[in-house]
Amino acid sequence: MAIADLTRNAVHVLPEDGLEAKLALGRPLRVKLGIDVTSPHIHLGHGIPLQRMRAFQDEGHTGVLIVGDYTTRIGDPSGRSEERPLLEPEDIDRMAERFFESAYTILVEELTEVRYNSEWLAKVDFAEILRLTRTTTVARLLERDDFAGRFAAQEPISVSELLYPLMQGYDSVAIEADVELGGTDQLYNLLMGREVMEAYGLAPQVVLTTPLIDSWDGTKMSSSRGNYVALVEAPEEQFGKMMRFPDDALEDLYRLISEADPSADAPMEAKLALARLVVSRAHGAAAASAAEAHFTRVVREGRAPVDLPEATLPAGEVVHLPSLLVDVAGVATTSEARRLIAQGGVRVNDAVIEELDLPREALDGAVLQVGKRRYVRLASE
Repeated sequence: MAIADLTRNAVHVLPEDGLEAKLALGRPLRVKLGIDVTSPHIHLGHGIPLQRMRAFQDEGHTGVLIVGDYTTRIGDPSGRSEERPLLEPEDIDRMAERFFESAYTILVEELTEVRYNSEWLAKVDFAEILRLTRTTTVARLLERDDFAGRFAAQEPISVSELLYPLMQGYDSVAIEADVELGGTDQLYNLLMGREVMEAYGLAPQVVLTTPLIDSWDGTKMSSSRGNYVALVEAPEEQFGKMMRFPDDALEDLYRLISEADPSADAPMEAKLALARLVVSRAHGAAAASAAEAHFTRVVREGRAPVDLPEATLPAGEVVHLPSLLVDVAGVATTSEARRLIAQGGVRVNDAVIEELDLPREALDGAVLQVGKRRYVRLASE
């Protein structure tokens, strides 16, 4: 594989000729990608650097996935105007499991080394923290755009946030990274990793960044905005979401995800091909074909699916609809379910539902519709 294949779609590869020098070492490189598990939704945007890791794996290099179970307690301040909320350990563990499930739709599990940064960060004593802080200056930290903007606006910046880039750099020291991958919003952190590694007497890592993906609404794909296509979710959901992207976004999106140019002249055909690819990667070709048939029938033709999945209603005279959506309709959280209800996105027997609690008898035998693509027939045991 040519070096151009390893760096396909990259925005930055720093320093110049650095990757060539690393490859010339003649040994498997350690290629690092870290993620703070702040959301259960691992989406297509996260998949772009994962694809670069897979390219390195295909050439015999070692992909090192770092789960930031320790740094998640601080939260990456990249692109943030305020400090992230703290998460409970059990939430971090649950989202880490989802991360692995998603990552292995792209990576080769047997060729992936998984590490948790609590392995080393939980053992760092105060003397080591002082040594780490001496690798940079406050002025250097405040060069970071998000810190600089908040400082100029006299908005609070916690000391723990200032430490975050150094902790991410310490991860590179701990695993002796040769290359670190990340989105363009991670450029500052990745470059800081080079400085920290050099201060610890290690050869600095090469930095490789990939583009961020805009969603169908023209804004950055984000779990918090709800405008994401997850790497692992129901095939019908994946397919339908991919079909929402506007034609003018298709060429760049196709090139990033498929790592090829669109072969179809018609935007609709190219969009269908990309939707099939995304579903096939997670669920296989048969699921992609079924999802396309479902999309044609339900969305394009406005008809209910041929085979409705069935779900059992919970016990009790009153059913709390947000909980039901989580349990039987694939909605991730009750807060997301409430948002869907408030937006008129939930129907029972084709009638828009606004209430959060419904009599059980009104749901027995009914067809529950969530959005345009998810249908479930409800029944008592």
